[in-house]
Amino acid sequence: MTEKIGFIGLGIMGRGMTRNLLKAGFDVTVWNRTTSRMDELGAEGAKTAQSPADLAAQCDILITCVSDTPDVEAVILGENGVIHGIKSGALVIDMSTISPQATREIAAQLAQKGAEMLDAPVSGGSEGAAKGTLSIMVGGAAAQVERAMPIFQAMGKTITHIGDIGSGQLVKLVNQILVVGNMLAVSEALLFAQAGGLDLSKTLNAVAGGAAGSWMLSNRGSQAIVRDFRPGFTIDLQQKDLRLVLEASDQMGIPTITTSLISNLYRTLQAQGLGSEGNHALIKALEHLAGIQVGEAKTDSLP
Repeated sequence: MTEKIGFIGLGIMGRGMTRNLLKAGFDVTVWNRTTSRMDELGAEGAKTAQSPADLAAQCDILITCVSDTPDVEAVILGENGVIHGIKSGALVIDMSTISPQATREIAAQLAQKGAEMLDAPVSGGSEGAAKGTLSIMVGGAAAQVERAMPIFQAMGKTITHIGDIGSGQLVKLVNQILVVGNMLAVSEALLFAQAGGLDLSKTLNAVAGGAAGSWMLSNRGSQAIVRDFRPGFTIDLQQKDLRLVLEASDQMGIPTITTSLISNLYRTLQAQGLGSEGNHALIKALEHLAGIQVGEAKTDSLP
């Protein structure tokens, strides 16, 4: 018998992920704080629940994909949370990016109800969520990873079982250190190209296929040079992840110098009200310092 799937969190990532589960033929029930998003998915074949607890009572595998640690704690452990309706033997998969320590504590509380948990944060932006090509980093018991594998395969392309519960979250923070460091380098390079009077599109094409090439350069650099700052992942969410990096590195006693610098650059953009723009708008912080704007505003947006 096919297990029934519950999905909590129909934001910029969750909507695409849920659609891919529906396309793969899964029986999916959804819940979201903003009910209009539930109606949208309901029209596409999903069932809807009245609360996380109601959803848990109906489903065998529960997926959460929400913004921050307190949000995950609220939908799983809070009033009308998953834990109040969950069945023994059920599996909770948290695909948010949250504190590794909080992940372990939530898993321990679910275990008291006879439920299992995996932490499975993702990378790949809204594009990856929509196309089903996400990278998924999984922590938890191997048997539960095997149980969840068909679900992961419907949403992602690269699925890696890292180790015990919480390890998926730690690897996601490794990912975020690399993402923002890469975007800072992309921003500096494009600013340098602009100051040198280069054709930015030709410059990007010239370097993207060589040793300097990267996902951030090709996907976000190409947006930055045409001033398209629509979010695949917002500055506010990126900054939340950097806070988690800095908290964890403080606990481990290691320096994260570049990450700290970038967090402060993002803070200046948030102070300007730009928190809802894409994380590639990091380039605007450098533009402000240099008094130079990269690219020209376009009347037509990227497809």
